[in-house]
Amino acid sequence: MRTHSRYFAPMAVLILIGSLGLALTSAGQERQQRYPDAQQPTPTPQPAQAVSPNILFSSDSDYRIGATDVLQVTVQDAPELCNTVRVNASGVIPMGFLGQVKAVGKTPEELQRQIADGLRGEYLTDPQVSIVVVQYNSRSLFIQGAVKNPGVYIMEGRPSLLKLITMAGGLAENHGSTAFIIREIKPGNADQETRARTVRRISDNANAPARLSVDSGAETNHPTVGQAIQGSTTDEQDALYEMKQVNINSLLKGNFGQNQNIEPGDIVNIPQGDVFFVAGEVRSPGSFPLKDGTTLRQAISMAQGMTFRAKANIGVIFREDPTTAKRQEIKVDISEVMAGKKEDLPILANDIIIVPNSRFRSVTQTLLNAFGANASRLTMP
Repeated sequence: MRTHSRYFAPMAVLILIGSLGLALTSAGQERQQRYPDAQQPTPTPQPAQAVSPNILFSSDSDYRIGATDVLQVTVQDAPELCNTVRVNASGVIPMGFLGQVKAVGKTPEELQRQIADGLRGEYLTDPQVSIVVVQYNSRSLFIQGAVKNPGVYIMEGRPSLLKLITMAGGLAENHGSTAFIIREIKPGNADQETRARTVRRISDNANAPARLSVDSGAETNHPTVGQAIQGSTTDEQDALYEMKQVNINSLLKGNFGQNQNIEPGDIVNIPQGDVFFVAGEVRSPGSFPLKDGTTLRQAISMAQGMTFRAKANIGVIFREDPTTAKRQEIKVDISEVMAGKKEDLPILANDIIIVPNSRFRSVTQTLLNAFGANASRLTMP
């Protein structure tokens, strides 16, 4: 009996532990069913992976190394020469025994042969060299504004504007009709007269600060773009830029003469579309997207026409003067324009078209009713 008791005792302990485990599990499940909102153990968050720039596409020509590119250099049987190096501003990389080796302008294969030739004989009998570009920093370009995937892209070759827009996911619904390509003028690439003419053209563009600002949250969600324009060095602050404009609507309709090639370092900005406003005695007042060639007659039609209470012969268009930034008040007989008895008027960005009511004493009263108390400032010179 003693022999049996020695086996029964451990078995009894195991059965007891198992029963306790089942009881605890059942209790936990019951508690979770009764109290579904009870706090559960929080899993340890995993570190987020960094978002890398997008590689556009491979070109027909071989990639040539540029300044600021990062290269992974591997030399078989020579670990002291294996390293990850950045091409400096002078276009060279350090290579130990060989000293400074020029890399800029060469393909990875050409650089491999150059290093192998330098090591052959004195350092290694038959050197096997591998060069891999791990960061294409010299080929970065930026696209911002009304595209579905704005940000930094890495390119090989010279993609066209149309291909870049496609790689960025296409145009957003609120895109404007113009794309701006901003390109730095490299030293030696333009004579003094050209550089001066470019600076004048950019500074004389009254809309340039608003359209070209990359710090505007409405037009870009990528911080690197803002940093590229702001610059962190004296050379960047003194840099000169030229700007090209492309009519996107014309490009998408088949006018491929508008399809510009994009170069490394270019900043492509596609602002949101312009709008105009119609208020007062129209059936559907509000803001409307401005398309090329929109006229007053079309604007009233987009607002579903005028109501029977409209006093259309004393209509007003409030327009901002691009030179003085003050609002102009343009009186117009809308009824005559709609009847074809007077010439139709073109509508510009941010125009406010007012169709007053005959019961109101002034157009200002119509503005107040349409836009609220703050709209009274629109009539101020």
